[in-house]
Amino acid sequence: MARNRKNQSAAVRFGPALKALLICLFIGGFGVGYVWQQNQLLELGRQKAGKEKRLSTLRVQNNQLARNLSELQAPKSLENRVKELNLGLSLAQPTQVVRLVDRADASPEPSSKSAPALTQTDRQYARRRTAAAPGQ
Repeated sequence: MARNRKNQSAAVRFGPALKALLICLFIGGFGVGYVWQQNQLLELGRQKAGKEKRLSTLRVQNNQLARNLSELQAPKSLENRVKELNLGLSLAQPTQVVRLVDRADASPEPSSKSAPALTQTDRQYARRRTAAAPGQ
């Protein structure tokens, strides 16, 4: 004799409905996750484009500032500025210029007979080159 549905347990009747509900939730969750991910990719693309535009603007501004700095450091510009401010500055005389000799080896080898040994003072301070006197 055939069984009547009224005699079946509640778990048997709700099983297929519960499966269908879980499958729908699973598919819906994946759909929502996909849409969220695509939205994040779009937002990151916008941020990247904005940052690249800002970088380009900053590079142009940096180039303009570098040109402005080089113009301000030019000797002609400095001379004009000195005259404009009445500072009374002039070019240095050759006797006012101290030239330093840069040696590749700061301390010569002790076995070298031709190079005199440098004292601590000679190593620490630069010597001013003076014009040789006629008697020397």
